[in-house]
Amino acid sequence: MPSRRASSKVGALVLALGAFVPAACSSSTSSSSPSTPASAASGTTPVADTAPDTAPGTTPGKRPACTLAAAPAVEAKPVAGVASDFSITSFDGTIIRAHWFPLPTATADKPAPTVLMGPGWGSAGDTKVDEVGLLGALNITTLRDAGYNVLTWDPRGFGASTGTITIDSPDYEALDVKRLLDWIATMPVVQTDTPGDPRVGMVGASYGGGIQLVTAAIDCRIDAIVPIIAWHSLTTSLFKADTAKTGWAGILTLASTGRQLDPTIVRVNAATKDTGVVDPADKAWFAARGPGDLVGKIAVPTLIIQGTVDTLFTLDEGITNYGILRKAGVPTAMLWFCGGHGICLTKPGDTTRSQRVAIAWLDRYVQGKASASTGARFEFVDQEGTTYTAADYPVPAGDPLTGTGGTGTLALKADGGAGPLTSASTGSILDAVVGPITPVKATNAVNVSIVAPATTAVIVGAPTLTFDYSGTTPDGARPTRVFAQIIDEATGLALGNQITPIEVTLDGQPHTVTVPLEVVAYTATATTKLTLQIVAATTAYAQPRYGGSIDFTKVGVSLPTGAGLTAR
Repeated sequence: MPSRRASSKVGALVLALGAFVPAACSSSTSSSSPSTPASAASGTTPVADTAPDTAPGTTPGKRPACTLAAAPAVEAKPVAGVASDFSITSFDGTIIRAHWFPLPTATADKPAPTVLMGPGWGSAGDTKVDEVGLLGALNITTLRDAGYNVLTWDPRGFGASTGTITIDSPDYEALDVKRLLDWIATMPVVQTDTPGDPRVGMVGASYGGGIQLVTAAIDCRIDAIVPIIAWHSLTTSLFKADTAKTGWAGILTLASTGRQLDPTIVRVNAATKDTGVVDPADKAWFAARGPGDLVGKIAVPTLIIQGTVDTLFTLDEGITNYGILRKAGVPTAMLWFCGGHGICLTKPGDTTRSQRVAIAWLDRYVQGKASASTGARFEFVDQEGTTYTAADYPVPAGDPLTGTGGTGTLALKADGGAGPLTSASTGSILDAVVGPITPVKATNAVNVSIVAPATTAVIVGAPTLTFDYSGTTPDGARPTRVFAQIIDEATGLALGNQITPIEVTLDGQPHTVTVPLEVVAYTATATTKLTLQIVAATTAYAQPRYGGSIDFTKVGVSLPTGAGLTAR
């Protein structure tokens, strides 16, 4: 069993890595309320070098107004001996511990907008005013210096809050946040648009990012959100190709040791460890834990910040959310940094960029500052630390980099697989925890060389892999899988630390598979040597079925490149 100290350490790590009817609300168009700065309704362009975004029925820079039903009285009890803390009774009697840090200069005559900042999985809400947030998260002082009241809280089941953990469910954790909004709307120092409707934004990483997407979909009082290293669906993020990320599951389980988890979470963790298989009913439970289809209900400006080396909530999760919001005309931007749930083993570039853009996003869409520069609609960093910007995602396509070949036999065995990383020395507390589940160059692999570009080319997007194969393996409960990664031969590292599980049918008959791999961002030159590897095992995912082998008769891979990108 892990020690209490170990559990506490991992919980802190994952941070930077959720009898009455609550207030009901609906969106409607209206003119700017008296508390809305004129600039917020002026229709000015929110994102540099792009046309204004306009959600249906709105003007740029202003979300639809809320029509509110009467909110129930809020039961909030001060916590003895802790001036910032209150115990808030939620809709089902669960007690949510809130931490309130008002802007020191805010008064009833000059109220301030408010930011809600949720913590990561396993953690209580932030109370350390000057501590720097991990994994791209902001901190209380930065937000207050920017002119905001700050509310943090312990999600149900974590910290001092009671209740059962249900993973940012719209039926539980999101309703807890609705109750917090009811409460802050009663504070004299909180700026409101109408009674009960506070001027409010949300920030937070990982679990604190997921709760933003779910809450913004069901509560019209949110003015803008900045989900950092969050997800679209727990099925695609935790069980890609119906293959469990048991590496991350172990870390997350350790971070929640001793807490009241929904029985489904406990059952799935045990099942995937024992057999690698997720029951369809359990998978549906995770799918309902948002945001998923709820993203289509979000109508407020959303800045999506995702990590290029994030192996838990990969870039594709943010891309899916971004695409849904862009299609709906919601003001949206996306930024990728070298970080997240993973180790940045390459040059990180500007490590404060995401925090600065997040503050600018809040300034533009919560405070209504037309002068706030939120940057390009899409920007990302490559392995050299160079930042590239584009008008949208996906970016205009350049000539792809390709590789063909791969005739060979792959023995289905654990030895020689992708990972663990044994030489991480970045100085991050993630090194010791995430290194063991980070894929690197494998020795048991089918290898395909990728042709280098004649000139510099920026790979940005999801490579496409196609292969013809046949194979056999003994009967068993575990799933039949192989895994694919792209290796930088100069470093032995997988691009973005990413590896993709691929379902295969091992019945002795010929088959063809075409799949997208995990999204990567990488600049290649004429001297770059990249290799596609198809491997039998990895420390990142659940153990597949071993025994037997696969014969590959043809393998082809295509890596997308961008055109018209601007480097800065």
